[in-house]
Formats: sequence, structure tokens, C-alpha cells
Amino acid sequence: MKKIVLILLVTFVGFSLQAQTKKNKNLKYTTEVNGNCEQCKKRIEKAAFSVPGVKTANWDISSHQLTVILNEEKCSPSDLNKAIAKVGHDTKEVKATQVDYDNLHTCCKYERD
Repeated sequence: MKKIVLILLVTFVGFSLQAQTKKNKNLKYTTEVNGNCEQCKKRIEKAAFSVPGVKTANWDISSHQLTVILNEEKCSPSDLNKAIAKVGHDTKEVKATQVDYDNLHTCCKYERD
């Protein structure tokens, strides 16, 4: 009898822990990304789509808001921010390196903080 109770207890604890680590497959994430023009829009969205797990990406030129839907089982918002910074655009969370920023076209260079 003790073995049955122990097996049931271990099974219950196992299912409870598994349920807590479940990640969102359709996380809607919005962040601010610096940029200026249509060229920036294409570059930012292309960088977002290069991250595995990103399903949609749309950067609004006037508000500088990037809205994505991503699968947290495949990537994280941090991965997304790093990919965008790598192409030269600062996000609220990750700043692009000076070298990456300097590689931007002249019209795409925004005022950095």
C-alpha cells in the first residue's frame, strides 16, 4: 500500500512540475526599436524573422514599436533583442555595438542616447 501511495505522489509531483514550466507558443511581445525609415523597417523585420520561433514581426516607423508573436519554446525576447542589435538598431533592452551602428546607411543613423 505504501508503494502505491508513493508512486501516486511522485506521479502527481512530476505532472505539477511539468505544468509549471510550459512556455507560451504565441507570446505577443512589443518593444521599442530605434530607426528612421523604410530601409530600417525592412532590416529590423528581417532580423526579427531570422530568429527561430518568430511567427510575425511588424515595426511601426512613427512609433518605433516592434510587435512580434514568438514561440517561447524556440526563442526568447532576449534572443530577439540581440538579433536586432546585431544589425545596428538599439532596443530598449539591448544597445547595438558602435561598429554595428556605424555599418548603417547614412539615412538610417538615428540619434543615440
